[in-house]
Amino acid sequence: MKGIAKEFRDFISRGNVIDLAVGVIIGGAFGKIVSSLVDNVLMPLIGILLGGVNFTNLSVKIKDATISYGLFIQNVIDFLIVAFCVFLLVKFVNKLSSIADKKKKREEKKEEIVKQPDIVLLEEIRDLLKKQNKAK
Repeated sequence: MKGIAKEFRDFISRGNVIDLAVGVIIGGAFGKIVSSLVDNVLMPLIGILLGGVNFTNLSVKIKDATISYGLFIQNVIDFLIVAFCVFLLVKFVNKLSSIADKKKKREEKKEEIVKQPDIVLLEEIRDLLKKQNKAK
C-alpha cells in the first residue's frame, strides 16, 4: 500500500499534472465566460435576426419525451466559439515562440565569428611554420 501511495504522490507532484489541473480550472472559468457570452449576447442577437426566435425554447415533444434541439444548437455555437478562441490562443503562443526562436538564432549567428578564407589560410601557414621550427 505504501508503494502505491508513494507512486501517487510522485505522480501528483509532477509539474505536468499541476499544469494540467490549472489548465482545467482556467478552462472551466473560460467556458463559463463564453457560455455567458453565447447565452446573453450572441443568441439573443441571432434570435432577433431570425425573427425573434428564442433558441432555448425550441423543442419537439414526442409522446412523453421532450427533445430540446434549441439547447443543442446553443451548445454547438458555444463549442465553436470556445474552439475558435483556443485556436487563436494557440496561434498567438506559437507566434510568440517563433519570434523567440528567431531572436535566439540571430544572437547565435552574431556570436559566430566568421573568418575570411585568407585569414584561415594564413593561420594554417603559421601553424605549419611552427611545426617545422619545432622539428629542427
